[in-house]
Amino acid sequence: MKLPELNIGKFKVKVPIVQGGMSVRVSMASLAAAVAECGGIGTIGGSGIPIEQLKEEIRKAKQMTSGVIAVNIMFAVKQFTEAVKASIEAGVDMIVTGAGFSRDIFKVGKDYGVPIVSIVSSPEFGKLAEKLGAAAVVVEAKEAGGHLGTDRPLRELFPDVRKVVKKIPLIAAGGITDGIEIAEMISKFGADAVQMATRFVLTKECDVAEGFKRAYLNAREEDVMVIDSPVGMPGRAIWNSFLKKYYDKEQVYDGKCREGCLKSCNKNYCIINRLMMSRDGDTDEGLVFSGENVWKIKDVPSVKELFDRLVEEAESVYTCDPSLVKA
Repeated sequence: MKLPELNIGKFKVKVPIVQGGMSVRVSMASLAAAVAECGGIGTIGGSGIPIEQLKEEIRKAKQMTSGVIAVNIMFAVKQFTEAVKASIEAGVDMIVTGAGFSRDIFKVGKDYGVPIVSIVSSPEFGKLAEKLGAAAVVVEAKEAGGHLGTDRPLRELFPDVRKVVKKIPLIAAGGITDGIEIAEMISKFGADAVQMATRFVLTKECDVAEGFKRAYLNAREEDVMVIDSPVGMPGRAIWNSFLKKYYDKEQVYDGKCREGCLKSCNKNYCIINRLMMSRDGDTDEGLVFSGENVWKIKDVPSVKELFDRLVEEAESVYTCDPSLVKA
């Protein structure tokens, strides 16, 4: 059975797959445009990048596709409002925001006619986001990569949020890697769509260094762990030499903040620099964020090849009768 379309604001999305926005130059125009061109929502990571470059990436992506392009901007960054308004000025279709909760963003979205999608990790914030005017809500569970807002697994958390978010699309995120899980979340759990980030790093269009992709391909289940982040939230990453030094109490930071990127930073190390190091290929001394199930992924297809596979897998088991889904 054919998967349902996703409607967010004025946008109708043919395939209910949202590519998660991975910041510090991991998901950029090439990846986001390829996803949008396949009928999903392509998302540019809007944090850890100069605002002018962010605007350039949005314009580039919009030139490459007629599909839907979003930008993900962490509320934790100092230039949050500036980045949101710059993205709108550059022509982005929708704003996705998490790593904290902004009430003011909904007025900005309403003033400019741009849908705001909130990433939440609790029923309380899901209900609040809907009340304040979110066009959709992403439920991000503990299996996700990067910064985490909960220790609850997706299949436990999602139903609780589904009970209180009833009028807008609810999107499931965290640890989803294949089409069978997509069908499960939509049919069995009532999701309107899924968000996938880690899976899209291992595509040809994701323009991170090959060393970064190898770190994903070589990851074992036991290598993926929850760590401390200077943002003040836990994060999920792949164990490496840098993390070993950090947890062995070795000096990994000189205490001099050169980026000034966060509203609040505990300065135990510079997260922007460490994420950039891994993005550029130094996965021994950089910080390698990933989802909990990265170890399951063992190939690097094009985005179109991946989309075709995901849709075929999902539609092979998708049904409007939840009792028939093969979980």
